[in-house]
Amino acid sequence: MNNDNDAVLASMPQAQTSHAATGGRTLTRTERKAIVAATLGTIVEYTDWVIYATFSSILARQFFPAEDKLSALLSVLAVFAVGFLMRPIGGAVLGVFADRYGRKKGLTLSILMMSLASLVIGLCPNYESIGIAAPIILVLARLAQGFSAGGEFGSASAFLIESAAPERRAFAGSWQWFAINAGTLVSFLLGFTLASVGSETALETWGWRVAFVIAALLGLVTLWIRLSVRETEVFTLQVEKKAVPKRPLREIFTTYRKDVLRVIGIAMAGNMLNYVWMVSYPSQVHLLTGMSIRDTLLAGSVAVGVSLLLMPLVGTLADRVGRRPVLIAFAVGAMLWAWPSFALLYPGIGLVQVALLQTVSMVILTGFGAASAVTMAEQFPTQVRVTGIALPYALSVTLFGGTSPYIMTAMAGWGIGHLFWLYIVLIALVSCITYVRMPEMKGQPLR
Repeated sequence: MNNDNDAVLASMPQAQTSHAATGGRTLTRTERKAIVAATLGTIVEYTDWVIYATFSSILARQFFPAEDKLSALLSVLAVFAVGFLMRPIGGAVLGVFADRYGRKKGLTLSILMMSLASLVIGLCPNYESIGIAAPIILVLARLAQGFSAGGEFGSASAFLIESAAPERRAFAGSWQWFAINAGTLVSFLLGFTLASVGSETALETWGWRVAFVIAALLGLVTLWIRLSVRETEVFTLQVEKKAVPKRPLREIFTTYRKDVLRVIGIAMAGNMLNYVWMVSYPSQVHLLTGMSIRDTLLAGSVAVGVSLLLMPLVGTLADRVGRRPVLIAFAVGAMLWAWPSFALLYPGIGLVQVALLQTVSMVILTGFGAASAVTMAEQFPTQVRVTGIALPYALSVTLFGGTSPYIMTAMAGWGIGHLFWLYIVLIALVSCITYVRMPEMKGQPLR
């Protein structure tokens, strides 16, 4: 494991790791290792989280009565949404934990919980075997995953951004969404590989289980890596100064109420579109066009791969021109592309066309991913930064991300799915107003 970690460190471009954590000095090898651990951990966290949506159509037949396919899918998507109910709770509890006891401990706890929950889903017997106990276990596992995911984003974002010089914070923060998208890509590739090496029957009977077990094992490996790193210097200095807050949750709602609301506005459109254009898009294409799950996952993998190439570049752009222009461009692009992203899907559409449609969506979404983590982190001082990011971000994910696949599928079942694009425009417009009105923090020191 140490040799593998050394190889990862050696392969990282110097521009990504040599900027000052504090005072203009070069990051030490230990600090570079910590950044790698944070990024790899988030990749695994979101692989575990997203893989549920990747196999949603299969899980519907495994965990619920299969007589009515639409009802079964809606049930699985409802469980998907239920998992989001725990994200604000996880954001509050794990955010407070990380602000009081350290970013490392928060990151370690979140990856452990996520991995164990994925293992439970992968090993759980189906509805035919144990009846109603199957969906109950599924719900409990998703609640645990939601709790874990609620704390991961805040801890990892604070960790990355606190390790960067003021002029490179957006670039550093872009690696958080790089990791989120990479986790989605891993889940797509797992699904594509399993669908390619076996038949559709094999994928439904055991292939999906292999994906969850692999994701869980990757999490336990990453846990080992995270346990080997040291705490961030920024937090260590807070401990030495005895400036660690006793009640960070109370403080963000008494002193930083406007900042909490601003973070929700910053995140709402990106969170919704993350699940509409990336996580759920392969399943939606499968349902709307009849394209095989294998091909929809391949198209999604291509689109997400393009976003990974662009993410650090757009992060650098946000450091040069500011966070606001990049986020405003994302919101405007989202409003313009909302209708075409679904209207151009039709039965019999080719793989290349679907890959192109989703790639355009992912290019637009990259603007949010590259500039959002740093923008949210800059709203709060170090003492309450993790809680300040984690809780409002988790609320935004729950309200606008977790519910969007269910709303989209339900509207399709009601015969009004063609109007879903209006919902996208509305949410993107609210976020755009937030971007226009918020202060620009480019180059400013962290509070």
